[in-house]
Amino acid sequence: MTFANSSKSKSRLIALSLVALLGGCANLGYYAQAVNGHSSIHSRIRPIHTVIADPQTDPRVKHSLSLVVKLREFAVRKLKLPDNQSFTAYADLGRRYAIWNVSATPELSLESEKWCFVAVGCVSYRGFFSETEANRFADDLRSKGYDVSVGGVRTYSTLGWFKDPVLNTFLGYSDNELAQLIFHELAHQVVYVRDDSTFNESFATAVELEGITQWLKEHGTEKQRALFVTTQERKAASAVLMLDYRKRLEELYASGQSDDEKRAGKAHIFAELREKMSSLVAEKARASYDRWLEQHLNNAHFASISTYTQLVPAFRSLLAQHGGNMDRFYAAVRELGRLSVAERSALLHGMDAGSQSASNIVP
Repeated sequence: MTFANSSKSKSRLIALSLVALLGGCANLGYYAQAVNGHSSIHSRIRPIHTVIADPQTDPRVKHSLSLVVKLREFAVRKLKLPDNQSFTAYADLGRRYAIWNVSATPELSLESEKWCFVAVGCVSYRGFFSETEANRFADDLRSKGYDVSVGGVRTYSTLGWFKDPVLNTFLGYSDNELAQLIFHELAHQVVYVRDDSTFNESFATAVELEGITQWLKEHGTEKQRALFVTTQERKAASAVLMLDYRKRLEELYASGQSDDEKRAGKAHIFAELREKMSSLVAEKARASYDRWLEQHLNNAHFASISTYTQLVPAFRSLLAQHGGNMDRFYAAVRELGRLSVAERSALLHGMDAGSQSASNIVP
C-alpha cells in the first residue's frame, strides 16, 4: 500500500484483512465501524518527510514529526525495535482522540467483561472510531446493569499488521511522553501474547521506560530529565492511591455482606476516593486522574489499574539479567510468552529485582 493514494482494490484488501484480524465475537456492525475507521485513517496519511517539508505545516507539528524521525532511528539502533514502516507517515484525523474504548464490569465486581477477536485474543475493552457509537454501546451495557467507562484514546495501533501512522492525536504529549508512546507501541510489535493484557502492557511499559531512560541520557536536557523524574514520582503516587482503593473494593465485594450493604459500602468508598483526589493532600497524585474527577466513578474505572505496571519490575529484572542486551531480552520474553498463563505468571511474580529466578527461560 502506498502512503498517500491507495487504490480502491488495495483499500478493499485492507478492509478484508482487518475483518480477518478482528474475527471472533463481535457483530457485523462492529466490523463495519472498525473497517471504516481504519480505512479513514489510512486515506489521510502522508509521508512524514512530505509533511515536514510543506511550508503550510504548523511549526509545532513539524517539531513533533522531526522528533518522531529521530525517535524511530533511536528505537531501531538502541532498542532493537522493528525497522519497518510504522510511524513513518502522518495523518490528521481532525479530532482529539483516535478511538474511544468502552470497559465494563458487573455492579459488584472488578472482573472486566471480555471481548474476543481472532488475531489478538480476548481483551477487556471494545474500541470504537466513533464517540457516538461508543456511547451507544456503553448505554446498552448500562441498561443491563453494568458499571461502564468510556474513555478517549489518543493512540491507535494494529500491532504491526499494517503501516501505522503517527496521528495528530499523538501530538498533545510532551517530547518525553511522545518518546515513551513510540517506544511502547513498537514494543507491542516485538511480543504480543493472546489473552494476557497484563503481560503485554507491562512488557511494553518496561521497554518504554528503558527507552526513555536511554534516550534522555543520549539526547535529553537537564530540564527534560528532571521532568521525567517528577512525572514518574507523580505516577507512583497515583498508583499507590488507586491500588489502595481497588483493594478496598475487592475486599468489600468478596465479603459476606448483603448486596445492599455492598452497594452502600461501594458508594462510601468512591465518595471518599473522590474527596481524597480533590484534596490538597492528594495534589501530587491527581495529575494522572484529573479526567476521572469529571466523571461518575465506578468499578469499570478500576478494572484495568495495574495492567500497565503490575509486571514491570519483573521485566526490568529480566532485562538486567541479560545485561541490558535487548535482543536477548526479547528472546527471553518470547519464551515466556510460549508458556501457559500459570507458568509465566508464576515465573514473573517470583522475579524480584536482582533475582535470577528466570534464568531457566533463557533460550
